[in-house]
Amino acid sequence: MRLGIVTPVLTRLPRAHAHWEAEAGIAEVEQVVVGAERLGYDFATCSEHVAIPRDVAATRGATYWDPLPTFGYLAARTTTIRLATFVLVLGYHHPLAIAKRYGTLDRICGGRLVLGVGVGSLEEEFALLGAPFAGRGEQGDDAMRALRAAFGDPTPRYEGSHYRFEDFVVDPCGVQREVPLWVGGRSGRSLRRAVGLADGWAPFALRPDEVAGLLDTARNTEAWAERSAPLEVVLQPAPPLDPIDAPGPTQETLDTHRQAGATALALRFRHRSPEHYLEQLEALQALV
Repeated sequence: MRLGIVTPVLTRLPRAHAHWEAEAGIAEVEQVVVGAERLGYDFATCSEHVAIPRDVAATRGATYWDPLPTFGYLAARTTTIRLATFVLVLGYHHPLAIAKRYGTLDRICGGRLVLGVGVGSLEEEFALLGAPFAGRGEQGDDAMRALRAAFGDPTPRYEGSHYRFEDFVVDPCGVQREVPLWVGGRSGRSLRRAVGLADGWAPFALRPDEVAGLLDTARNTEAWAERSAPLEVVLQPAPPLDPIDAPGPTQETLDTHRQAGATALALRFRHRSPEHYLEQLEALQALV
């Protein structure tokens, strides 16, 4: 089971971040991600929101670093850890814009990009950006098909229900022709989208038993049988882990999520400083 980190500082959810994160900057982020790479962690994440309504910030948080410049910086300071958007909202971007911008990032980092994507749920943000909220699921599906056709191809061509393009050059383009696509969400629809169109499913705010139930249902579908590769299942255990002071419960959490079907975990930790965060990373590696 692969282990990755939900990178601290980059996203600060209410009552779910350490005090030191509020004053931290890219130096502390670099310290954590470089340390995670040294310890063998597989990926680090960065989420996306452009602007959060004030009344929503109390529940969703207001701090969301943009993945593109953040990962551009980290790409120059790491060599093996994968950089996973967690997630990009498909409706905010044209697929060719993603293919060009994140393809450039993929080239900069040497093919270490993972594109976590989702259809989004914050209607006010859609309205602010002039993006249609109704029908975003169907549009997102077509955007994923377009991304499959375009990523890593300097002369992409696609014709779908929402997007069509040909006779354009996208240069530079991504190193990976088959960039890993993970679908975020927390519904059976997001899992069906992942099974049919993606490499992985990365749900949030679901209990392990809920994940297991949804996976059991999906395994009995024709779409699952038609897959040519196993589905990556990337789960986010909650609450944050504390392998130093609570190794037993931490091990139990890992086992429970593995039994639920996880092939990878995006981890949060209890921590008091960047140094303590790295100690937690090391303690978890010793535990597993």
